[in-house]
Amino acid sequence: MNFPANLRYTKDHEWVLLDGNTATIGVTDFAQHELGDIVYVDINTKGKSLSAEEVFGTVEAVKTVSDLFLPVAGTVTEINPALEANPELVNSDPYGEGWMIKMTVDNPADIGQLMNAEAYTALVG
Repeated sequence: MNFPANLRYTKDHEWVLLDGNTATIGVTDFAQHELGDIVYVDINTKGKSLSAEEVFGTVEAVKTVSDLFLPVAGTVTEINPALEANPELVNSDPYGEGWMIKMTVDNPADIGQLMNAEAYTALVG
């Protein structure tokens, strides 16, 4: 499995890429593999200010529905429009075209509290 070193990770299997105070968030390669074929992504939190670990949406796979948890506090500014017609992008390119949201982070230093690739690799074994 692939866990890029430039990202940060959560125990709930989300990844974060920080650029200034803007974070791009998606689910990890491990998460999409565990979920299986993703058929629907439901995110309706654009414009909402949420706390860390609040649910920002759900992802539906053939066998299950899973909540998506915000890694850090902030405001959701964008939802990946490509996922509406092509939710399988989460499976085929979880760190690229399969990103889920962009957000303005309340405190960019909070990203440092998340796991690096080495720690996340140890978590998922």
